[in-house]
Amino acid sequence: MAKLGKRTRSAREAFAGKEDVTVEEAVSLIKSAASAKFDETVEIAMNLGVDTRHADQMVRGVIGLPNGTGKTMRVAVFARGPKAEEAQAAGADIVGAEDLMETIQGGTIEFDRCIATPDMMPIVGRLGKILGPRNLMPNPKVGTVTMDVAQAVKDAKGGQVQFRAEKGGVVHAGVGKASFDEAKLVENIRAFVSAVAKAKPTGAKGTYMKKISLSSTMGPGVTVDVANAASAE
Repeated sequence: MAKLGKRTRSAREAFAGKEDVTVEEAVSLIKSAASAKFDETVEIAMNLGVDTRHADQMVRGVIGLPNGTGKTMRVAVFARGPKAEEAQAAGADIVGAEDLMETIQGGTIEFDRCIATPDMMPIVGRLGKILGPRNLMPNPKVGTVTMDVAQAVKDAKGGQVQFRAEKGGVVHAGVGKASFDEAKLVENIRAFVSAVAKAKPTGAKGTYMKKISLSSTMGPGVTVDVANAASAE
């Protein structure tokens, strides 16, 4: 069995016996345990009572976190002409059409969000097997297939988070950085949980939100009381 380092042992001891705590207590624990040499991301994982194999149980959406993510988003935009110019002016990192498609097909994906104008979808559609598994495929349901590319770029750069239930009904996302004030992290977490709650699909049966866990990039996780996380206060 691998020997645990002093930092890891200390963090695990602090988390021992801590289950189904309040969001505030979880954030306090996570911040105290985040001692890596970089600014760790605070991550949320939600286990939902859905079967994503059924279309009427898919959970997907987008939320603009009130205090941002703390992450610099690299945005790629498929557009031509004036729309390409709008995207560049709004701060898009990569803008293109067939040339961008060829770059992606060649294995180079240097972006975290992909946006496209509707007329570009025949081109983008060829990249489904590459972008789909990475949750990068533009989709009108989350505002990434749009004529208002400038606003979409600004939203992505401003702390907007997309979420989608993966196999097993798990939704995972970053909700801030360990350096954030506790109150800002709490606000972001509650906003994210609220967005997932509102995205409850019509086909979901039984308990929808089964378990919520929070952790930092290098730290242990702690389960959060679902009712507390879903409350407005």
